[in-house]
Amino acid sequence: MPVKIPATLPARVILENENVFIMDEERATHQDIRPLQVAILNLMPTKIATETQLLRLLSNSALQVEVTLLHTATYESKNTDADHLLEHYVTFDMVKDKKFDGLIITGAPVEQMPFKEVDYWNELTQIMDWSETNVESNFYICWGAQAALYHKYDIPKYDLPHKMFGVYEHRILSSTESLLRGFDDIFLAPHSRHTEIRRKDVEKVDELQILAESDEAGVYIVGTKDGRHLFITGHSEYDPLTLKTEYDRDINKGLPIHVPQNYYPNDDPSKTPNVRWRGHANLLYSNWLNYYVYQVTPFDPNEIPK
Repeated sequence: MPVKIPATLPARVILENENVFIMDEERATHQDIRPLQVAILNLMPTKIATETQLLRLLSNSALQVEVTLLHTATYESKNTDADHLLEHYVTFDMVKDKKFDGLIITGAPVEQMPFKEVDYWNELTQIMDWSETNVESNFYICWGAQAALYHKYDIPKYDLPHKMFGVYEHRILSSTESLLRGFDDIFLAPHSRHTEIRRKDVEKVDELQILAESDEAGVYIVGTKDGRHLFITGHSEYDPLTLKTEYDRDINKGLPIHVPQNYYPNDDPSKTPNVRWRGHANLLYSNWLNYYVYQVTPFDPNEIPK
């Protein structure tokens, strides 16, 4: 799915060099179709890296996607150049009267804080509530998934004794679920978090079903039975060197951190990491776009949600 992005977005050069199919506005206007409208609420401090990772995965299908990048108005990012935000991002107030086929809410480095103490919690919950009537399908990542499960279903998060950090095996629990179509019975995905949700809490909510989990990393994919909300507790979008960057950062800061599990050959940080989750990541996003967005969203955006 070619992703329509501005020519000035830094991700464009990176993706073009990888031969990822992207499209400028001039070419998009000559295609007689309605592009899927997907908003990304990017809560990560490394915004350019995160937007590049997500755009790479959204591009791997057959239709046109037009992406709107959102940032919070109630919290000023300290790690992203203000000019980048002004040029490429909008706030919720600027799009709250629009309809979107899909919404992605990323993780955020605030997982060890109580949800309601996060600076932008009220704004985030307002966006989540708005999405019920203005978005066809919602996709939540890591802390974004924990936050949505807490806000919608009062499912708590729990501190882990040690950071869940590495690449872990997962198994599918519903072979007929469209999101998992094409998945191997056992697949790999990265995790990087200090907290977790637990199966027993998810199982108390009739509206939810667990679609994939890991013996080591716990619950991985949860979905509502109507398919409109998908909660992913890991980071399938991560680049090959993202875990290495996080590990090196913490080592340089003198923070307690173990070598990411199942990532470096022989757990040796001097070696080049193995990338074994890329196929699953592409399937996860292409299946979401196809079966949970494109196949169900109405042609007239005013009818969203169907």
